Amino acid sequence: MAPRVVPFLIFLLLTAGQGEFGHASSYWFYLAKTVVGLWMIAEMWPLVTEMRWAFSWEAVAVGLGVLVMWIGLDPWFPHLHLSKAAEEDSNPLLVFGAHSPLAFFFLGVHLFGMTVVVPPLEEVFYRSFLYRYIVRPNFLEVPLNRFLPIPFFATAIVFGFEHSQWLAGILCGLAYQWLVWRKNRLGDAMLAHAITNFLLGSWVIWQGAWYFW
Repeated sequence: MAPRVVPFLIFLLLTAGQGEFGHASSYWFYLAKTVVGLWMIAEMWPLVTEMRWAFSWEAVAVGLGVLVMWIGLDPWFPHLHLSKAAEEDSNPLLVFGAHSPLAFFFLGVHLFGMTVVVPPLEEVFYRSFLYRYIVRPNFLEVPLNRFLPIPFFATAIVFGFEHSQWLAGILCGLAYQWLVWRKNRLGDAMLAHAITNFLLGSWVIWQGAWYFW
């Protein structure tokens, strides 16, 4: 249980510190949790055998579909924990200056972190651990391809309310869990999650839609 749960909780703790010590702290904490996240993934790798990247057309399709859904649904439901100040703090070009090398550095850090670090940590916690733990405390006895309605929806709801865009998050959680169930492995959901996050991050930078961060 520990290698699946503790890294995720540490990542959440560092996330909670973002912006608590001034505007710029949000970026330094994101850098810290990205570096710590990479280290934790390296430590988890030999212990969490299902945490392996995998490629499939379904993963690509789900990753793209979730991106379209995430952006398309955005105007149609209220968000959680979102304010104008928080939106402005998410724009490093305002915090550090439009032509600051530091601003572009942190843009790169954010895009890298949400693409490479976030998917393995979240998929291991939600899809590998939580989904199966709801069924049985000895969760490793539960196969990944066993469809269980209550954990299926409960895990997606918990995952959804981790995000400000909670409705999109719930649907996203259902899509990633479906991938795990269909492919009987975690890697496709990790890839789909990475595709969604990378393209969403690129959209944020391109369109200036900072509230998605």
